[in-house]
Amino acid sequence: MTDTTPPVLDIRDLHKSYGDLEVLKGVSISAPKGHVVSLIGSSGSGKSTLLRCANLLEDSQQGEILFEGEPVKWRGRGPGRHPSDRHQVIRIRTNLSMVFQQFNLWAHMTILQNVMEAPVTVLGEPRQEVEARARALLDKVGIGDKCGAYPAQLSGGQQQRAAIARALAMEPRALLFDEPTSALDPELQQEVVKVIKVLAEEGRTMMLVTHDMRLAADVSDHVVFLHQGLIEEQGPPGQVFGAPASERLKQFLSATAA
Repeated sequence: MTDTTPPVLDIRDLHKSYGDLEVLKGVSISAPKGHVVSLIGSSGSGKSTLLRCANLLEDSQQGEILFEGEPVKWRGRGPGRHPSDRHQVIRIRTNLSMVFQQFNLWAHMTILQNVMEAPVTVLGEPRQEVEARARALLDKVGIGDKCGAYPAQLSGGQQQRAAIARALAMEPRALLFDEPTSALDPELQQEVVKVIKVLAEEGRTMMLVTHDMRLAADVSDHVVFLHQGLIEEQGPPGQVFGAPASERLKQFLSATAA
């Protein structure tokens, strides 16, 4: 990567409100290729909203979102603003695969079918090729023996690993994780953390919303601490966790360590 390579995801001065509630008050974050950016902060700080706006699941009212240097095209302003190019939205979402807190697997499909569905139906890829890739990805996340099982037959950790395999099946430019371990028991969390660490070591571009400070410290190139819809502090993990500058971040880290 050269210095002129645009970030995979570049968010500039993003604002998002729900009625009178201003959730994001002008946030700028970029995720360069091959980097892991973690978003930390208290509940209600805007972390998950930022991720959903980045993936165009939510409409922001102000600011720019660029995917590999290409700006999202908007129509309207303020509360009425929304993306104007449906094909661009589909292409960007396809390349920014999201892994949700609650797995969001299709209950009526087997795990293998869940992983195959989007590449076959959205991308139109040959089913035989997709199946081979899906089986390899399920092996990669450690549940290759669960191909024929349904989501209800799997533990939460196994379901989340299936959701990660499903996201990887789209061969995205970046992965967006929204609290991937917070719905899991501590023992099951480690199954998912292990997979995320492997992806980080492979040089995957990732943006990660997490309450797991150890995970953020271990995998991140850059950590962003959000507080009340603004960036309170950011930097490399050694600085953010080892020598926090703001009193609010010190309080937050103290509370999470308790």
